[in-house]
Amino acid sequence: MRKKLHIKKGDNVIVISGESKGQKGKVLDVIADKQRAIVEGVNMVSKHSKPNAENPQGGIIKQEAAIHISNLMLVDPSNGEPTRIGRKLNDKGNLVRYSKKTGEEIK
Repeated sequence: MRKKLHIKKGDNVIVISGESKGQKGKVLDVIADKQRAIVEGVNMVSKHSKPNAENPQGGIIKQEAAIHISNLMLVDPSNGEPTRIGRKLNDKGNLVRYSKKTGEEIK
């Protein structure tokens, strides 16, 4: 059984620890089996690239590397502050995520 993650693709998050601490960004991809996420503009690494059709010159390119989800915290859409996540049943009987700080549902 796979553990549910508190972060989904498209969420706005803030880095709470590590080299990129304090940076905010949008989640581009979630790697569930490794419990890692790729966040836009966070944890940038230099990668050496051979010349190819996409990059005919080759050289060193900067790109985002995966970061462990325990180092990420969701940003509350209503007030822009980091918040913890809870799960509850809504009035339709669906399990939804909500902000522990404000109590609002997270879309």
